Amino acid sequence: MPQSLCKIYLHVIFHVKTTSPTIQEEHLKRLHSYIGQLVNSTGCQVIRTGGVSDHVHILCLLSKNETVAHLVEEVKRNSSRWIKTLGDYYRMFEWQGGYAAFSVSESVLQKTLEYVDNQKLHHKQTSFHDEYLSFLKLYHVQYDERYVFTD
Repeated sequence: MPQSLCKIYLHVIFHVKTTSPTIQEEHLKRLHSYIGQLVNSTGCQVIRTGGVSDHVHILCLLSKNETVAHLVEEVKRNSSRWIKTLGDYYRMFEWQGGYAAFSVSESVLQKTLEYVDNQKLHHKQTSFHDEYLSFLKLYHVQYDERYVFTD
């Protein structure tokens, strides 16, 4: 039987809905850990999760049996349910409707890991809006800015 061999690094980014409460600092580490567990439960392999109060970055190996859309759906749906269990503050918590996902070359894997790890420092200098648009431009993704940041 032929064997399917693949190794696809994936960088996923999504943010909280604009009407949603942001993630409190004391819950970020637990949330990122939980998201990593959710990624692994899909058959993908988490490499790193990170982010700040208003958005998440996931770096993972995509399973040959998983779609990007299903992976993100599972992570967002289950992490949203989970974060609501942390207290009344999160009662109205929601993730945005969309997401961005990019392939990552093995040659920039270490740089991407460092980028995800240094989100707090990075966002002292750059807004999420500017970060997101820079990724879209870097990867030559055609988009209509009227819809990029809609919930």
